[in-house]
Amino acid sequence: MTRPTTLPEFPEGFLWGVSTSAFQIEGAVDEDGRGPATWDAFTAEPGRVKDGTTARTATGHYHRWREDVALMKDLGVGAYRFSVAWPRVFPSGGGELNVRGLDFYDRLVDALAESGIQPVVTLYHWDTPLPVEEERGGWLARDTARLYAEYADAVAGRLGDRVAHWITLNEPAELTLLGYGLGEHAPGKRLLFDALPVAHHQLLGHGLAVQALRARGARSIGIANSHGPVWPLSGGEEDKGAAELYDVITNRMFADPVLLGRYPDEGLAAMLPGPVEDDLKTIAEPLDWYGINYYQPTLVGAPDPVEQAGEFAGIGMPAELPFGIREIPGRERTGFNWAVVPEGLSETLRIFRDRYGDRLPPVMITENGCAYPEKTEDARRIAFLDGHLRELRVAMDDGADVRGYFVWSLMDNFEWAEGNSQRFGLVHVDYETLERTPKDSYRWLRDVLRAQRER
Repeated sequence: MTRPTTLPEFPEGFLWGVSTSAFQIEGAVDEDGRGPATWDAFTAEPGRVKDGTTARTATGHYHRWREDVALMKDLGVGAYRFSVAWPRVFPSGGGELNVRGLDFYDRLVDALAESGIQPVVTLYHWDTPLPVEEERGGWLARDTARLYAEYADAVAGRLGDRVAHWITLNEPAELTLLGYGLGEHAPGKRLLFDALPVAHHQLLGHGLAVQALRARGARSIGIANSHGPVWPLSGGEEDKGAAELYDVITNRMFADPVLLGRYPDEGLAAMLPGPVEDDLKTIAEPLDWYGINYYQPTLVGAPDPVEQAGEFAGIGMPAELPFGIREIPGRERTGFNWAVVPEGLSETLRIFRDRYGDRLPPVMITENGCAYPEKTEDARRIAFLDGHLRELRVAMDDGADVRGYFVWSLMDNFEWAEGNSQRFGLVHVDYETLERTPKDSYRWLRDVLRAQRER
């Protein structure tokens, strides 16, 4: 096994964790009263998932959670970021609560506490109850924000006495762009810029959920947004303009309202529904920390119909968009064909420090990881994590107030439209038997965490 040199020391109390999401690992989609999610319907449509798989079983975590908690305890992490499935708690999105659904998370939280692992609960990780989408308009409808806040209140009412940290939303940019804008994720709508109301309603739901969590006594609340540097293809005005627009709609559109109480562009704000100025007061409810999911920078230029085959989260970009995404040259690629750019993490943190100043609360790196196909001898994943942790320490030495780091992911899982083809886990999962096998990266991280504790 590859053993890189000793990592630099991180501060005492720094929170080390691993992340998962309910839809990607739980399975048991029709057990104990769980209702269907938009992703259940999406994956049932032929051609939606590249390898034709579904998440009906996923990794079987719903029945094997004890084994998974034991793996985390052996790994030595101090926190586990997981999501609660909205349709498992409210099968119709609202109305009657499914007690058996909450019972599952109740048991999981207790087991984590007994193992000395802090629960970090993500309330929404893309699994909208199907009736909310089909009968109420999904996140295109303002009322979904209210329903979501009621769901958040119910979960906090049951689990809040034992949950250390809360995350309202995971990556609202991806749901907006991929789910409603480009149709590559559930619910599969291709609305392009007409998907912007989805962004606003998710952020409104975030603010309402923060209020609900505060009312339940929560003291550590954040959001998990995906961020990364946007690099212009050239110094030309067209390329710089395209990169600036891309930065606005993927980064600033989702950070500025939360941290500054305003949208980054008046033209985009004018396209949003409802009493936007009043809503922004709710969206900007103070947070205890801000979560950043980092994977790679994005190289952006003016649109070129011939070259518009660059990838955004593994998909081609439509030629009608006013920007084009290009492959970053000269970089190692992950199995997802993403560029490996560790210094992009420290650059992201510098951008946030400079852009938001004292409006930026402490930061958690809520996701960072890579997909590689190796079963257990995954030296490339070790190198990836090693490089990113070193850059994280550089950023912290440069003044970034980062309080924690979460690897994506604990185990291989259902990777959305890629199905089972992309493996992000520290633990290998055999999708036929569901057997878990720790990879070399798992053992490497275990050694890293042990060394950090012993310093």
